[in-house]
Amino acid sequence: MRRIKLSGRERAVLKAIGFAEGASGAELLEHTQMPPDDLTDVLNALLGAGYVESRPYREQTTAAQMPETAFELNPGYVHELRESMARAWV
Repeated sequence: MRRIKLSGRERAVLKAIGFAEGASGAELLEHTQMPPDDLTDVLNALLGAGYVESRPYREQTTAAQMPETAFELNPGYVHELRESMARAWV
């Protein structure tokens, strides 16, 4: 099992995406209250690590593309991400 370490900003974005449904970039902006450039940086880090996937598929997103893009957790990492988030709240 992989040990995933997440920053507070990454945890906030993953929580906003949710484990079941996913979320659009516009929804993430609303839920996280992060500046668009900061949210884009966090999403690009999560996309690069493979923890998050986008629809349409992109390896990186821009601040202009992000609001119309849908984001969801990569099913291959859901268990490890839940464990990491649970450890953070203990």
